[in-house]
Amino acid sequence: MSWLVLFLAGICECGWAVGLKYTQGFTRLVPSVVTLTVMTASVVLLGWAVRRLPLGTAYAVWTGIGAVGTALLGILLFGESASPGRLLSLGLVLAGLVGLKLTTH
Repeated sequence: MSWLVLFLAGICECGWAVGLKYTQGFTRLVPSVVTLTVMTASVVLLGWAVRRLPLGTAYAVWTGIGAVGTALLGILLFGESASPGRLLSLGLVLAGLVGLKLTTH
């Protein structure tokens, strides 16, 4: 269950990172409120997950999901580069996350 909560926290991490783009420096009310809400949910879920998972592993997975997910959303939503080198690098981060999952008891 802790891994599922951590995954959801990582998804929320992607949500608030992308949300920052829509807030325009927190000058737009609705996107700002949504972004802050998702940001809060992300941290609360991470806090719940670290009750049962090692802190270092949980934090690395949380930031990794956020980084990979946000980069992929940047490609899909904002036309950012999808060069082979960039995709390979994201794949390496993802491989590291899977490695952490497989080696954590």
